Amino acid sequence: MGRLFGTDGVRGVANEGLTAELALGLSVAAAHVLGEAGAFDGHRPVAVVGRDPRASGEFLEAAVIAGLASAGVDVLRVGVLPTPAVAYLTGALGADFGVMLSASHNAMPDNGIKFLARGGHKLDDTIEDAIEAHYRTHTLGDEDWNRPTGAAVGRVREYTEGFDKYVAHLIGVLPNRLDGIKVVIDGAHGAAAYVAPEAFARAGAEVVHTLGAEPTGLNINDGVGSTHLDRLRAAMKEYKADFGIALDGDADRCLAADADGNEVDGDQIIAILAVAMKEAGTLRRNTAVATVMSNLGFKLAMEREGIDLVETAVGDRYVLEAMKEHGFALGGEQSGHVILLDHATTGDGTLTGLMLGARLAATKQPLADLATVMTRLPQLLINVKGVDKSRVNSSAELAAAVAEAEAELGSTGRVLLRPSGTEPLVRVMVEAADPVQAEAVAGRLAEAVRTHLG
Repeated sequence: MGRLFGTDGVRGVANEGLTAELALGLSVAAAHVLGEAGAFDGHRPVAVVGRDPRASGEFLEAAVIAGLASAGVDVLRVGVLPTPAVAYLTGALGADFGVMLSASHNAMPDNGIKFLARGGHKLDDTIEDAIEAHYRTHTLGDEDWNRPTGAAVGRVREYTEGFDKYVAHLIGVLPNRLDGIKVVIDGAHGAAAYVAPEAFARAGAEVVHTLGAEPTGLNINDGVGSTHLDRLRAAMKEYKADFGIALDGDADRCLAADADGNEVDGDQIIAILAVAMKEAGTLRRNTAVATVMSNLGFKLAMEREGIDLVETAVGDRYVLEAMKEHGFALGGEQSGHVILLDHATTGDGTLTGLMLGARLAATKQPLADLATVMTRLPQLLINVKGVDKSRVNSSAELAAAVAEAEAELGSTGRVLLRPSGTEPLVRVMVEAADPVQAEAVAGRLAEAVRTHLG
């Protein structure tokens, strides 16, 4: 059996790889490991539990709550809320840890369990490893665990105030209101389907149209959200909006569209916010953090604007680690994970969209003009499925193919191959000034991945 925890918690097909038994066992293990690590400091522990609207989240939430309460943890059940909302509430309510049930942008049959440390921060890998080891020993193995009885068992309380408390937090951190701004919001039929429109309206924006705002538990990410921008882009001219945003299933990422329906990706959003924060004096250490997947045009823009750039491995957790270690305030990914560390402990799509809207309102400039802060170089991404992603960095044949591609591109482009952290595939990214060349090189590399890792 491989490692249960991936780059973003435990994920799998609900009721197949991710069962109620697994959810219950991991929750018990988390309570024990965090307790033994001193996270509860001798007091009765409290956990915040939230989920996205997936149908499977209903039984998995019940299993998680049962596991926590059986281990003596009191539970505040906040219901359907975004991942960043659960993270915020974990910190704001002084809870000992949080649990979010979501598979983010994955299709509806998948689900996931993410544990959050005190303050709403992601758990360290060492703690996740300890939770997994405890689970294997005490749930899959023969060794039983100490079970509280009587008044020592955990109690469960509905915390319905979470929605308003989170929205108030979002409004409270904005540098200015969004009065006069018209926006289209695609909530992906997900965790922010109701929160995001409410937050924009309270901030003064006119929400002229919503997409993906009717979650049924079965339609999350289905043709809507940040991985399906066509409907948002088409809606922009129809509803004469100033800009639009598309969130993903758990609303920790945000992509945007300008008034003409042109996509504005995570790199462009970070560049716009970096300039705004530099002007406001809130861009700590005059630095933005991004991953190696960021467009070369983003790097050139930061250099031109006099903003330092720190690069990390792909994954918002690595961006966050660098930000926390060095005290940076802004970072993120091209995919739309944008972290504003002064206001959130994780990517927050709704907050990102609000900050973008605030910049439009403050400058009176259209998003298309603001986005010209950077020029995107042609970048082609191919997902190669059905291969052994664990051998990406050890295959000599693949290394030779990459070296040949890099020699062809020279200083005008770059190549990046990496295994996905959440899906069974290898991502091939090629960037070049010439889109035809980028396509040709990416095609050859994708075929090399299939040949040598298949």
